[in-house]
Amino acid sequence: MTSQESVRYSAVVLGGGDPGDEFAAAHGVPVKPLIPVNGEPMALYVLRALHGSGRVARIAYVGPTTPEIEALIDLRVTDNGSLLGNLEAGVEALEAGGVRKGERVLVVTADIPMLTAGEVQDVLDSASTDAALVYPVVRREVCEAAYPGVRRTYARLRGGSFTGGNLFILDPALISQFLPRLREVLAARKAPLKLAGLIGPGIFIKLLTGRLTVEALEAKVSSLLGVQARALITPHAAVGTDVDQDEDLALAEAYLRGKKNPL
Repeated sequence: MTSQESVRYSAVVLGGGDPGDEFAAAHGVPVKPLIPVNGEPMALYVLRALHGSGRVARIAYVGPTTPEIEALIDLRVTDNGSLLGNLEAGVEALEAGGVRKGERVLVVTADIPMLTAGEVQDVLDSASTDAALVYPVVRREVCEAAYPGVRRTYARLRGGSFTGGNLFILDPALISQFLPRLREVLAARKAPLKLAGLIGPGIFIKLLTGRLTVEALEAKVSSLLGVQARALITPHAAVGTDVDQDEDLALAEAYLRGKKNPL
């Protein structure tokens, strides 16, 4: 067994959602992760990938469940109504159950049903071990090659265009240090002037013009959050492809059935 294979993570799966989500309501479920993909809640695909990776020892699931989901989780946590609130609640539940010294936590959204066990394993084995926060990103060409016609939001950097992943790795011992600042950054993400004030006008202009490097962005995020943060460029399109609307659902169902992308 290699040193990487001996590493075991705990995981927080974010399965909550907006109770007024029209997408979920249209499919007859209270939250998006319970929407059926080929007859099964999409969250089940994520949980199976975590179990199959051989790297995840415990799973705290935040949000409504089904009996099938209950069978694959260790802790059920009540939905707090917000992304960061659910993240905090999930990490606190794991800590209450006892987190080993030096253990890191994998945080995953429950709406990426195309994620596989091998991809989870590769992301965890490739992640920096000296960073408090590791955030996978996927190149645009990787997403479009895997799922032709898929629509994602991309950030244009000097090294290419990237979409953010729907999972990340953190040091739970440091979460109290960076969470307040992360909340402030997320609150400003749709207010350009406020965001520019947080990250600095020079960085903001470089980001807008595609001249910002991945390394410079890492350094700025680390400075903003007060902990060491690292981006992980992953070749796995599923990491950056969530199901947000019916065309995404159709893509996921066709892909998982082994058929051609209908888009």
